[in-house]
Order: sequence, then C-alpha cells, then structure tokens
Amino acid sequence: MDARFHGHDKNGRRELLEAELLPCWRKGMYKKILIINPFGIGDVLFTTPVIRMLKEAFPGVKIGYLCNCRSAPLLANNPYVDFVFMYERDEFEAVRKTSFLGWVKKYILFLGQIKKERFDLVFDFSLNARFSFFSWYAGIKKRIGYDFKKRGRFLTEKVKLTGYNDKHIVEYYVDLLKYAGITKSGNIPDIQLDIKEEDKLRGIEILSKENIGESDILVGMIPAAGRSWGEKAIFKHWPAEKFACLADKMIEILGVKVIILGDDLEQSIAKKVIVNMRHQPLDLTGKTSLRELAAIMSKMRLIVTNDGGPLHIAVALGVKSVSIFGPVDEKVYGPYPKLDKHIVVKKDFPCRPCYRNFRFPGCSYEQRCIKQIAVEDVFAKCKLLLEFFHSCPN
Repeated sequence: MDARFHGHDKNGRRELLEAELLPCWRKGMYKKILIINPFGIGDVLFTTPVIRMLKEAFPGVKIGYLCNCRSAPLLANNPYVDFVFMYERDEFEAVRKTSFLGWVKKYILFLGQIKKERFDLVFDFSLNARFSFFSWYAGIKKRIGYDFKKRGRFLTEKVKLTGYNDKHIVEYYVDLLKYAGITKSGNIPDIQLDIKEEDKLRGIEILSKENIGESDILVGMIPAAGRSWGEKAIFKHWPAEKFACLADKMIEILGVKVIILGDDLEQSIAKKVIVNMRHQPLDLTGKTSLRELAAIMSKMRLIVTNDGGPLHIAVALGVKSVSIFGPVDEKVYGPYPKLDKHIVVKKDFPCRPCYRNFRFPGCSYEQRCIKQIAVEDVFAKCKLLLEFFHSCPN
C-alpha cells in the first residue's frame, strides 16, 4: 500500500516512482489527515478502504472524519479513525432562521474545532464547494477531491468528474490517493465496520427478549432503505407485498425466523409488509440505534434488502446478502467487493440504470425495473445462499 520511491534529487529528496504523481510528497510528511464525506451510510463505508490505506502508508498519522450525525456511529469503533466531526446542515439552517448572528457564530465555532487540529491534508468526497471552503478556512494546505460542475474551486488538487459510472465508487475514492503519493499495489481493502462489545451484548439482549435462540436461522429483511434519496427512495423499494410473500415462503419452506429491520421513519413500510403476511415476523423497525442494528445484523444468516445503506452494513460485517436493485447501477453502488455470498437481483430494461451523474430523472415506466422482479427469483437466490453456505461461517 505504501508509496514506492526511487532516486534522489540534488537536495536529497526522494522522488515518486510514478512520474504522474505530482507533487511529490514524502512518506511520513503528513501528521493529520481529514476525510470529508457528508453523505449516507453506504458512502461512509465506501471510504473505509481509503482510511486504512492512509494509515498503512503514513504510520503514526492521525485521521479525522467529517460526516453527518446519522453516519457517525459507523465510525465509533473504527481503529483507524481518531476523531469525528459531525455536521448536520439542517441544524445550522434552523439556527439561521432564528438568528443570523447565531448562525455565523455556530459556523465559526464548528470550523474552529477543525482548524485547531491543524490538518496537513484533506480528502474531500463531498462534491460540494461548501466543504472545500471549510477546508480552506481551516488552513489545510493540501485539499484533494473531485471537481464536479466546477464546485472544486477551493481544492488544490482537483480531478474533473461528471459522475461515477464505469467502476465501483470505492475505486473512484481510492484513485484520489495517488495525489498523496500512494500507489495501489494488490487488492483494495474491504469496506470495514467494527462493532463495540457493548453493542454486541445489547444486540444479543434484544434478540433474547424476543425468544430468539442461537440455533435459530435468522433472516433480516429491510423493505425500505435508501433514505438518502429522501422522498424518491420509494423508487428503490421492491413492493412491500412482495417482501411479505417472500418472508412467508422462507418461513414455510426454509424454516427460518424473519426479522424486519429499519429505522423509525420506515415503520409504515414495515407495517405494510406485516399486514400482508400469513406468519408473524419479529418487527424491530425503529426499535434500535444504528449501532444496535449493525450488532443484530451480524447475527443474521442472511440479509434481504433494497439498494441502500443496510446492504453495505451487511457486506462490511461479512453477512450474506440478497439485494434488489432498480434505478441504480449495481456495478457502481452494489456490494463491494463482489463475492459469491452477495447476490444482486435486478431486471434489465433499456432504460436501466436511469440514475446517472447523480441525477434521477423520474420514471415513465411505472417502476418496471423493480416491480417486475418476481418473488420466485429472489427466493431462489435466498435459498441458494442459505443452502450453499449452510456450513460456512458469516
């Protein structure tokens, strides 16, 4: 993972092996590095290989992370993250509506916390001029990121970008490391999620109270997800009635226990699944924190979910998954790394994927790419994973 060097110039400074890596920075030069990613759960997990590669390339470096409040718990026990800054735009806007001066003071206080850490380098994955301005204001000299729609004006190393289209987003993120003198050698690390022991115990406690035993074959179903899409998340959702039918089939034929999972804003979707079922699942929707959710998911034999953050939690935990993709390209936003234990179910049409260059144009075909996925197709993939990997640990 380390940058490779050769030769010396007249001042005795080592030069990077790859000539295209400019400017040439020496290993060990960075003491503190900031990562900025204000997006959802999946996006934050997609940056974890970058974090690990930075720690390996620059021993002793301290890594800070700026993310939103919802995603912050994912980094709570990451051994490579030293401190986290939480930024929630809605909180700042709420203050601005009542007091402009209070809003300014809140920003100054927040940015002051970053500035006092005296970061040497920032990787800004926000695609937003606001965050690169934060880095500039905080006095970070090297500011690396993608320049989307000319929003990277405060970056010192900016790479033009129209969208993530031809490879997985993890690989796009890792590509930026070369501007810090890090060359890729071998495989990119897997995405990573570490669970605190207290959360594991809490997860076991929650399941025990519901009479779930160690011998039970647990299948988690997430009929919502995709919350970062806001109201448009519905276009990612396989119909609740089909989730209900799938759950019944798995209970009747495979003898599993189904647990419905999600956050508090997804309870109405969970209820729609449950009222359409013949059997009673365990409904934990809105009843766990994000860290408890991850701990409970780690006990699952299989996760069945729409495209969204919980899929990537399952992947990071090494839990087998069947994911249902509609408008989004699974080659870019799907499970990473792509392994046999993670199966994507999709229905290809000429219009799919329609989410491109960070834009979803809406659907003129009654969501056929998602609604026409048959229960039998998803069930077959679930059965395959449960049977084929029956003797394999998660």
